[in-house]
Amino acid sequence: MTEETDTGSGRDSGAEAGESLTHVDESGGAQMVDVGDKAESKRRAVARGTIRLRAETVEAIRADDVGKGNVLATARVGATQAVKHTWETIPMCHQIPITNVDTEFELADRRVTLSVAVETVGKTGCEMEALEGVSTGLNVVWDMVKATEKVDGEYPETRIENVQVVEKTVDR
Repeated sequence: MTEETDTGSGRDSGAEAGESLTHVDESGGAQMVDVGDKAESKRRAVARGTIRLRAETVEAIRADDVGKGNVLATARVGATQAVKHTWETIPMCHQIPITNVDTEFELADRRVTLSVAVETVGKTGCEMEALEGVSTGLNVVWDMVKATEKVDGEYPETRIENVQVVEKTVDR
């Protein structure tokens, strides 16, 4: 087996060397890429993103003292559910067999960083699933702490940023 690491963006197009596959048909209409002839391979993608919060909010998360419940446990469930349902929310995205999802949170003074690693054995990659996991997990954090973050009805310091794919591997 060889390992290929790709730092490119977007969904695995399913294209092998010399092929040109797109999500658009001859008339410009959207279509799902046909990956039927591709061999299955073990694939992994890791995405990461950050939510910036007030220092008091991060301390409340760390102390498990948020009125809505355990923020990180709930965000972990939300991230995993999002991974499993990516094909339902992104047009033309293949439904793939998820073999593993790992979530990892890092708490700093004024931010929470979430990394989501997704693994599959199939004919197309799992980058979109990892990105959906991070985006939803961070949205769950925001939802659970919004009462703490709100100042005069607004969220002046709260922001989700730097959501990106940081690793993609294919074992052929």
